[in-house]
Amino acid sequence: MTTDLASLPTPALIALIIAIAVQLALQITALIRLVRSPRDRVVFDRKWPWVLIILLANMVGAIVFLVAGRRPAPVDDAATAHDSEATSVRRTVQSLYGEDGRS
Repeated sequence: MTTDLASLPTPALIALIIAIAVQLALQITALIRLVRSPRDRVVFDRKWPWVLIILLANMVGAIVFLVAGRRPAPVDDAATAHDSEATSVRRTVQSLYGEDGRS
C-alpha cells in the first residue's frame, strides 16, 4: 500500500512532521551525549551497542540511552563534605569576628 503524502489530511501531516523532528532531535542528542560520555560511565562498557540501539530502535532507543544508558559520575563525599564545612565555618567566623578573626 503506497500512500502519497499529499493525500494525507493537514493535521496528520503536521503530526508526522513533528514526530520526525522529535525523533531526530532525540537521536542527535543521545548520540552527542554518547560521544561525550567516558567509556567507563556507559552501561555496556562499550559505545558501539548503544549506537546501534539509538539508530535502529528509533525514538525508543534514544530514550532508553538517555534514561538508563549512563552511570552517574563518582563523587568523593568525604572531600566535598570537608571542603564545604571548612568554607562554611570560615565564612561564619569572618562574619562574626571580621577578616582577621579577632574581636
